Amino acid sequence: MLCLFAAAAVTYFLTPPVRGLAIRWGIVAPVRDRDVHDTPTPRLGGLAMAGGLLAGLLLASKLPMMSSVFDGSNAVIALLTGAAIIVVLGIVDDKWGLDAPTKLAGQVLAAGVMAFQGVAIIWLPIGGTFVLDPLTSVLFTVIIVVVSINAINFVDGLDGLAAGIVAVAAGAFFVYSYVLSVELGLERATLATLVSVVLVGMGLGFLPNNLFPARIFMGDTGSMLLGLLLAAATITLSGQVDPSALSGGAFLPTLLPLILPLAVMALPLVDLGLAVIRRTRARRNPFAPDKQHLHHRLLEMGHSQRRAVFLMYAWTALIAGAALAIAFFPLIYAGIGTAIGVVVMVFLVRRTPTNPTVQEVKPQPGRIGRIG
Repeated sequence: MLCLFAAAAVTYFLTPPVRGLAIRWGIVAPVRDRDVHDTPTPRLGGLAMAGGLLAGLLLASKLPMMSSVFDGSNAVIALLTGAAIIVVLGIVDDKWGLDAPTKLAGQVLAAGVMAFQGVAIIWLPIGGTFVLDPLTSVLFTVIIVVVSINAINFVDGLDGLAAGIVAVAAGAFFVYSYVLSVELGLERATLATLVSVVLVGMGLGFLPNNLFPARIFMGDTGSMLLGLLLAAATITLSGQVDPSALSGGAFLPTLLPLILPLAVMALPLVDLGLAVIRRTRARRNPFAPDKQHLHHRLLEMGHSQRRAVFLMYAWTALIAGAALAIAFFPLIYAGIGTAIGVVVMVFLVRRTPTNPTVQEVKPQPGRIGRIG
């Protein structure tokens, strides 16, 4: 938990100076027809998150319980190398804008460098344990990382949405990987535990400045970094922990390593899939932006920005919680709890406030919000 607080604190305190830097460098998101915000807003918040990541990992390196992660392993170096490439790519994109092929090439480079250094899918829990050959391992890892990066990038459309969803998803990963590493003594799950808890801290530290009305956006620097780290947690948890090592209790050793990553990433993945299908059918570039994402549809139903964001948080928590319930409780109880949760969520989504008590006051267009 110390790593969580360190990542959150450093991210929080770095965000205002990074905001000022973004304004001085002219890294400001303009108001466009496809955007929800109506005020030019500084972006580059991912740079503050990168500081939180470094702080969390630095503190972890001093903790005896994390020695297995840092001693005799290239995993942390691989993670930092991939993160560095993504942060540089994101800064360039936030400042000048990159076309989709260039961004994709940079994402593949970051994923490939990370995979070649050891953060890669080693086996799949299919038919027991299916071991991958080195080339397939790298290719499969690159696909997972690139999909995760773009899923988080696509869902980053409302103030506080991406940071909160990733914090919730990473929290679910943390709970499961903590049980594996601490309770069951599986050292391969320790890196997933560390990455997950640092991700939670980064998200929570950034949210105070990113919730509606946002004073700063994370930009592609932040969304791509979060996507890469979430993929790294998935890979180190699901693709390196041998399912045969899990036994007894309420665990589902064969299915859960497949269920959990899909569950915590369900909303971003569904949004990404729908966007690709929608744009392809319209004969448009799959990466061409539009205003038909899930969060846009919640706004069209009459939900405010804040309510839409928290509904997306709740859906993420429900799906991830269902996967964890399957892991720790009898299936019948997990099913009943999930069914009740789905009914409640459907009611909340369909019920829009007719007379909201709190009006969301937006800054006037054409001005960059206050600093400090």
